[in-house]
Amino acid sequence: MSEFKSGFVTVVGRPNVGKSTLINYMVGEKVMIMSDKPQTTRNKIRAVYTDKEAQIVFIDTPGIHKGRSKLSDFMQSEIDGALEEMDVLIFITDEKNKLGPGDKYIIEKVREMAIPKIALVNKSDLYKENEAVEEEIRDMNVFSDVIRISATTGKNIGRIVSFIKENLNEGPQYFPEDYMTDRPEWFVISELIREKALLTLEDEVPHGVGVMIEKIEERKNKNMIDVYAVILCERKSHKGIIIGKGGSKLSSIGKKARIDIERLLGTKVYLNLWVKVNKDWRDNEKMLKELGYKSW
Repeated sequence: MSEFKSGFVTVVGRPNVGKSTLINYMVGEKVMIMSDKPQTTRNKIRAVYTDKEAQIVFIDTPGIHKGRSKLSDFMQSEIDGALEEMDVLIFITDEKNKLGPGDKYIIEKVREMAIPKIALVNKSDLYKENEAVEEEIRDMNVFSDVIRISATTGKNIGRIVSFIKENLNEGPQYFPEDYMTDRPEWFVISELIREKALLTLEDEVPHGVGVMIEKIEERKNKNMIDVYAVILCERKSHKGIIIGKGGSKLSSIGKKARIDIERLLGTKVYLNLWVKVNKDWRDNEKMLKELGYKSW
């Protein structure tokens, strides 16, 4: 009987190249939120893939960027922490553009790390093959291989899993087989709401949006859970945009989020959602911790 393997795989890349989409596909469950807005992922989140041969703990990191708030400092510390605890590293970019300064910064940051490293060029389903990107990555002599993938359709995902398994050592099963993420249920719910806000709102609002879960309550004698949540924003003008004319935007966010929350909890959900202004929440350490922006 072959030995059981386990280990930690960190996924790095600039914002919006498909890190969270890739991990969701590989785990088979939506544990990471996705949008085309910068700073969609703010925390270092672990997602768990388990089969008969191995348990792979994926660590999704915030896209590397420059910021000027305590939230940005927290996001950078999450990236640094993820780079310290990995057994295998996955670097991901996409077919759309040639390597930019952000890509090159990440590659140089991991160059000297003495662990197996692989590069992925994502979104092959959306864009024409960009051979220049692949050649440039290969010429940098950092990665064992460069693979073109689609994190949406699953193209070449099997090759990634095979590479990871080949480079993991024998180890224990850290989490139960049905375990998907290390984050508590309330945190995943807040992230699902934030995702729908990111997808619904104008470009100038999402960076300053956070979601606080006030209460999760199961109704007695009913197959129903009440979720009370607050969307935080930094300006009164943003509050108006989030609510929308006649409450249309907030209603849309709530309806979309409720569908995913019901799928997560396996029961009907009544989502109570409202909006509050808190000008400096991104620089308020106490509030950041309450929102889940802390190490677990």
